[in-house]
Amino acid sequence: MAKIRAAITGVQGYVPDYVLTNQELETMVDTNDEWIQSRTGIVERRILKGENQGTSVIGAEAVKGLLEKTGTDPLEIDMIICATVTPDMPFPATANIVADMVGAKNSFGYDLSAACSGFLYGLATGASFIESGAAKKVIVIGADKMSSIIDYTDRTTCIIFGDGGGAVLLEPTEEEVGIMDSILKSDGSGAPYLHMKAGGSRKPATPETVAAREHYAYQEGSTVFKFAVTNMADVAAEVMDRNNLTGDDIAWLVPHQANKRIIDATARRMDVGDDKVMLNIQRYGNTTAGTLPLCLWDYESQLKKGDNIILAAFGGGFTWGATWLKWAYDPK
Repeated sequence: MAKIRAAITGVQGYVPDYVLTNQELETMVDTNDEWIQSRTGIVERRILKGENQGTSVIGAEAVKGLLEKTGTDPLEIDMIICATVTPDMPFPATANIVADMVGAKNSFGYDLSAACSGFLYGLATGASFIESGAAKKVIVIGADKMSSIIDYTDRTTCIIFGDGGGAVLLEPTEEEVGIMDSILKSDGSGAPYLHMKAGGSRKPATPETVAAREHYAYQEGSTVFKFAVTNMADVAAEVMDRNNLTGDDIAWLVPHQANKRIIDATARRMDVGDDKVMLNIQRYGNTTAGTLPLCLWDYESQLKKGDNIILAAFGGGFTWGATWLKWAYDPK
């Protein structure tokens, strides 16, 4: 009996219309375009504006586009996983809100919180349901409205993050394509260096926590950078080594879009040339769980069936990982 794998059969992204440029940030905090670009590679990022506009808006727009382009009836969807650290609310799950917005009435779903590695974790989880036969059509969303937890008086974080995300459809296949292998890791000792201080059960919201601006993302940039630049590169190399892959075998590296220097270090560690690295950080910034599906969406027309692709990410928590997949379809 042939092995069942989970193949990505479609991808769709969504970013809001509002563009927050480096020049606009110069009017908000003590920074400048040259400093931002030289350290991060970011030129602009998208921001979701308006009342009652949460991460579900990003997820639903991506899923609607995905269903349309793949010709999929929303009633056929068995499961929706939404990787996010900015859910619409603590409960219900944003995945369930998205399911209702798109008419996926026969699906079950939940949110998955692993920061910037969330989409990789979600892919591995969704693939397990496909491979076991428990589901035939699974949608994995990676989406974040980071502007909702960013302090725009803090120049160390507000220059980095943007809003956006994407979604993929997973379906079973007996071909030698799809999600081939994943290595996923975490280390909770990294929590002090990248977290949100208040708003959880440990430190619920009070007038004092709000006044102290503790409901925004906090990051010790140098510590996070050192850990990310080593571990994201190492895990990408590890998944290649254990599958006997070399840089020549890889068609594309899809790295988390957090910092151009981290991306460059990962490509060097894998011995992959710049022409094989998906890059859109300059346009979207760091959309956390949204960066990987946004890259796949941007580059979809360049992907060919059978392409070896390595996805790699690093996020707060700390979380990190890498996935090897073989692309399942030719450009449409």
